[in-house]
Amino acid sequence: MFRAVSRLSGRAAGLTGQPCCRPAVSKLHMASGASCQKSAIVHASTDIPEMPRCSFKPQEYKGMSKERMMEIRGQNCNPMIMKVTYYKKPVFIHQGYMQWLWDVDGRRYLDLFAGVATVSVGHCHPKITAVAEQQLKRLWHTTNIYVYPPLHEYCEKLASYLPDPLKVIYLTNSGSEANDLAMIMARLHTGNFDIITLRGSYHGGSQQTMGLTSNAAYKYPIASGLGCTHTMCPDVFRGLWGGSHCRDSPVQTIRECSCAQGHCMANEQYIGQLKETFATSVPSRIAAFFGEPIQGVGGAVQYPKNYLKEAYKLVRERGGVCIADEVQTGFGRTGSHFWGFQGHDVIPDIVTMAKGIGNGFPMGAVVTTPEIAASIAKGVHFNTFGGNPLACTIASSVLDTITEDGLQQNSLDVGTYMMTELAKLRDKYEIIGDVRGKGLQIGVEMVKDKTSRDLLAPEAMSEIFEDIKDMGVLIGKGGIYGQTFRIKPPLCITKEDADFFLAVFDKSIHNYMKRR
Repeated sequence: MFRAVSRLSGRAAGLTGQPCCRPAVSKLHMASGASCQKSAIVHASTDIPEMPRCSFKPQEYKGMSKERMMEIRGQNCNPMIMKVTYYKKPVFIHQGYMQWLWDVDGRRYLDLFAGVATVSVGHCHPKITAVAEQQLKRLWHTTNIYVYPPLHEYCEKLASYLPDPLKVIYLTNSGSEANDLAMIMARLHTGNFDIITLRGSYHGGSQQTMGLTSNAAYKYPIASGLGCTHTMCPDVFRGLWGGSHCRDSPVQTIRECSCAQGHCMANEQYIGQLKETFATSVPSRIAAFFGEPIQGVGGAVQYPKNYLKEAYKLVRERGGVCIADEVQTGFGRTGSHFWGFQGHDVIPDIVTMAKGIGNGFPMGAVVTTPEIAASIAKGVHFNTFGGNPLACTIASSVLDTITEDGLQQNSLDVGTYMMTELAKLRDKYEIIGDVRGKGLQIGVEMVKDKTSRDLLAPEAMSEIFEDIKDMGVLIGKGGIYGQTFRIKPPLCITKEDADFFLAVFDKSIHNYMKRR
């Protein structure tokens, strides 16, 4: 029986040789009710949920001490990482396998944040690891001034996953770089300059994309992203308007409305705010509208069902192109579709992607139309590492693995189950204000009480967050004010894993409420 992870020995941390952690998960979500309930059992004496078993045996850690790592972190590393060390007691990660991570002491954690929604098919997935090893022995790097198979095989394969006319691909090294390039494309193609994005958005940390990003925590007091304007985010939980059937999600908000089926007053109001932005804040002709299908860093914020469709129409009427930032929502994460924009019944002019594209290998991409691509050909755009043979080989294997392992369907099944069960906890606890998302892109927004929807204090968020970690689960935080728990695991997690997390989350909220 597994106890609190802070007390786990190497053996109790899942090194017992018990079966689990299988790489293929297309049928794992079909597990029987009895086996799936096992993880929600609590130990009679410790009252700690039992962690699912795992047969994978990590290597014993024999490296640098934790104390020395923290010294170096403070002296030689980017000083910002000291600020983003999530926990009061940091987690020292040593090894990963599929949905699991092990720290240097051999303690095992269920990873429900996936390196910020980046590990798409599982840590060190055997299929990805195998093709990477083969390519490393063949050719690590050359640039695209030469013609080499992995680049062309991958571009053809990725293009097949996108609707016409999105068929021209530029490979980059990150999401920030992809969004930066999309801004250049939009301005060159339209001959216009101004770009609109949503408040609460995150599109990168480069000097240009910092302007697209609408969250003070990610901005510096320097000139950045000139020509970027932020319009009101159509957040139907925390925003000015909302209702009970606004969004495309298994779980709706607790806000009531009197809208007839198929009609959404909140959507009309938020579109009205976008029209107000057009009328007051930008020229009559614009370059682009940037939007995440579901806001990631912003806290899994979802919009009314027809918002993007109507916004795209208004943007195109003003000469702009529509850009979908799929850095967090792409590659099957939303479950119902391979790309988040497909859930809004729209086709963008430019799509940007990164994170899950390489299962953690640093890579990004911009996909656009031949017409827009011709605009950037007026000058020379070159990227030394973009389309590197190793990156293309890994990314190609990611696409294959998503299909072969049935991960998009698994994301839909396990994610819908998890959200439905989280909604029951929302109804149970006054401090859980909202549960939202699609597939395995989930947000849980915390409040002081449901009536006011005032934010739960940061100290309380940290207390709950730390408790969840101590019971063996890693999740994220987001939202402009850090008020939302973000659940974005590798797509290979099982229903048994979901039950374990649900029991841990329930227990952590219960613990906090008892201490109040």
